[in-house]
Formats: sequence, C-alpha cells, structure tokens
Amino acid sequence: MMKLAIATLLAGSAAAFAPATGRSSTSVALSAEKSASLPFLNRPALLDGSMAGDVGFDPLGLSNINDLGIDLYWLREAELKHGRVAMLAVAGFLQVECFGPAPGCEAATLKCQTDAFWQIWNSHPQYIAAGLIGIMMIEAVSGIATTSGRESGLRAPGDFGLDPLGYMKGDAKVAARLQAQEVANGRLAMWAAAGLIVQGCSNHLGGVEALTQSLNDNMF
Repeated sequence: MMKLAIATLLAGSAAAFAPATGRSSTSVALSAEKSASLPFLNRPALLDGSMAGDVGFDPLGLSNINDLGIDLYWLREAELKHGRVAMLAVAGFLQVECFGPAPGCEAATLKCQTDAFWQIWNSHPQYIAAGLIGIMMIEAVSGIATTSGRESGLRAPGDFGLDPLGYMKGDAKVAARLQAQEVANGRLAMWAAAGLIVQGCSNHLGGVEALTQSLNDNMF
C-alpha cells in the first residue's frame, strides 16, 4: 500500500512538470486571426486577403479543397466566370423586358423571361442549340486557359487579357479597386439572377413587372 501511495505521488509530481499541450493548443486557437466577414470563426488559412474581394468568407471550408483538380485557383476562376455571366444575364433579363425582344426573337412576347425562353424554344429551337454550342466552345477555351494558367502560374484566375480601355495597365490602386468592384458586382448579380429566375418560375412575372406590382400593392 505504501509503495502504491509513493508511486501515485511521483506520478502527480511528474505531471505537474509535463508540458500542457491541451492548454497551449487552446490558446493558439483563441489567438488565431478571425474572419473579417464572420468574426466568430477563424480566418481560413488560404484566404489571406491577397485576392480581390477576399473577406475570409468560407464557412464550408471550400478553399481548403485540393483534390480532383479543384483548388483555390479553380474556385476563383469559377466565381469570376459565374459572376460575369450573371451580370450579363441580369442585364439581358431587364433589357428585353423593358425594350422588347432582340431582332429575330419576336416570338418572345412575354415579360417573364423564363416563360419567354420557352416561347423561343417552341418557335426557334435552333437559337437555343446555337447558344449551347457557343457555350461549349467558350467552356473549352476557358478550360484550357485555366488548366495551363494554374500549372504555369503565369495567368491570374479569370484573366483573358480583355482590357480594351487599358484600366488594368494604369495605377495599381485603381486596378485593385476595379478588381474588387468586379467581384462584388458579380456576387450581387448571381443573387439577382437567381432571384429573377426563381421569381419568374413562381409567379410568371418579369422582374420590373413584379417590382412595380409590389410597389403598387404596398402604396395603394
């Protein structure tokens, strides 16, 4: 019994001088840099603010994926591509609703563009087929550019050299501001495009038409 008591005391004394791994890891976690967009979460390791529009928003941890050809470079390329397409889509939705269909698409008479799509499908399906072929060609070119750019490191994500007015060749601060604006507007446009599509499928009204009706209902 005496030997057991002595061994217990020695073990307790040794534990007192052992490194407190649990406490140190906890303190490191508490002192980690917080996300600018989600202050209650730690900043994702790869989102260090070097990319335009990076505010540390990644609650699902997608920026840490590095498998099957998906990494931060690929994700930024996809975000810029979808943002640019969404900006064009929102502009197209509103332009056609406000000013009428494009030449050759006179069959699309409805204000709701999701319904007008099916009018074009029924009257001129070749237009839809041509659009799909064009999309496949663009995807092929952008896929090659993304793959080669990621491997060489000589191409920034989303950079296709399209800068006819030379904005990106001037002041670095102006270029950085324009890049941040493109990302912000692209993200907003993705929400707007999704809203226009869902709203059109649900109440079959155009975007401006639904907004006008909502304002009239609330005012009168």
